[in-house]
Amino acid sequence: METDLSGFDIDAPRWDQCTFLGRVKHFFNITDPRTVLLPERELDWAKVMVEKSRMGVVPPGTQVEQLLYAKKLYDSAFHPDTGEKMNVIGRMSFQVPGGMIITGFMLQFYRTMPAVIFWQWVNQSFNALVNYTNRNAASPTSVRQMAISYITATTTAVATAVGMNMLTKRAPPLVGRWVPFAAVAAANCVNIPMMRQQELIEGICMKDRNDNEIGQSRRAAAIGITQVVISRITMAAPGMILLPVIMERLEKLRFMKKVKVLHAPLQVLLSGCFLIFMVPVACGLFPQKCELPVSYLEPELQDTIRAKYGELVPSVYFNKGL
Repeated sequence: METDLSGFDIDAPRWDQCTFLGRVKHFFNITDPRTVLLPERELDWAKVMVEKSRMGVVPPGTQVEQLLYAKKLYDSAFHPDTGEKMNVIGRMSFQVPGGMIITGFMLQFYRTMPAVIFWQWVNQSFNALVNYTNRNAASPTSVRQMAISYITATTTAVATAVGMNMLTKRAPPLVGRWVPFAAVAAANCVNIPMMRQQELIEGICMKDRNDNEIGQSRRAAAIGITQVVISRITMAAPGMILLPVIMERLEKLRFMKKVKVLHAPLQVLLSGCFLIFMVPVACGLFPQKCELPVSYLEPELQDTIRAKYGELVPSVYFNKGL
């Protein structure tokens, strides 16, 4: 017996996006790291199924479960603004495998200056790609802007890490283990705004409830970028703050002193355990589709909206990115 899909809306969220728990469930679904292992043809199939569902022409015999699975793959691999396939490393579903390796090695190799510089550079290169991939694509970024933001963020991270390493040489060992997190947090505060500076300069695309574009807002861009910075720091915080405490205790155990070669793999594994939960939790802190009262926008944009729509548009919406 065929399922009636006439009233099925594939773009309707499965979980309430107005609640934190609903957003966390949503991001647990689309940041599933297993999706990065899927072949290209399966992702292409998912896109075709989503597009056909939007047009109401799904193949006979299609089940709701198939459409939900297709939407999961589509959301994990395709950009919400452009519909284009994102590069694998920049996808949020790659945050766990990519982040756990980089975080684990940053926390393990924090003692020598060359290691600090190298792993901070690797981390900022990874972050720059993730930030670019998950930007609001309605605001184009030039190659020059990307280069400047990358160099600035990398310099900030390295300078913070090197400077704090020098300051904490006489501090307790645990304090030195927290230096990588301080560098990551400082760099996030630079990398994300720099990578998305075009939105701060020209404004982010604002839409009404029906997805009609109604203007550009710099205030909305500042709000969205601030929320992304908070989310990224929150994503890294538990692992980079608690893991050093755990390793400080473990490394004092007799058997751990005999297997020093396993310290780095252990930190990578434990970093992955933190990130599996923290990626969806951090992404779910704020709605991806943000709502903003018209009264909060720039005066000139408020006048434009009211002149065209009157009081029919009390709020506007924008994609803050991830």
